[in-house]
Amino acid sequence: MKKSIFLIYFLFSFTVFAQEKFTDVRTEKVFRINFINPGAELELPTGARTTFSAGIGAGYNGSYPDLSIKKESGFLYIIAPFLDLQQKWYYNFDKRINKGKSIVNNSGNFLSLRFLTRGPSIEENVVRSTEYDFAISPTWGIQRSINEKIHLLFDVGPMYYFDGEGRGNFFPIMLQLNIGLDL
Repeated sequence: MKKSIFLIYFLFSFTVFAQEKFTDVRTEKVFRINFINPGAELELPTGARTTFSAGIGAGYNGSYPDLSIKKESGFLYIIAPFLDLQQKWYYNFDKRINKGKSIVNNSGNFLSLRFLTRGPSIEENVVRSTEYDFAISPTWGIQRSINEKIHLLFDVGPMYYFDGEGRGNFFPIMLQLNIGLDL
């Protein structure tokens, strides 16, 4: 598992830096409030084209197939507190600038490595294997700041999910959609 994570990190770094001619443009520190899964997020620069974001909140999520059992019929859901950590590598800042588009508040396309953990459920219609579960995923995404205030983010990628007792599996899609305010 550790070798796979290192390989993904290395490939993202190589891919992003191999395609970019760097200008003086740098990533920015941004604090934001998200509405779809209510929470707060802090995005900090880790380099000219990279950031690390940490988000906390309480949100809606589906259940992981190998970590839960249906209690009721219908769409499976879990509402629980979460911690979302994400390292992002932006790759199109220069292209956006050359087209006259904004890169304010790190508006751009990115590749990332995302780690998500959920705590004890507030509400659910499943029985979870443990109170805490985890997911890790390489993702591709877009992030935009409209009028320097409205934040839009979408990212997607395959994920590996697991619990603290060793159960886990791969799932083809980890999806994130956020709408919020950049403060």
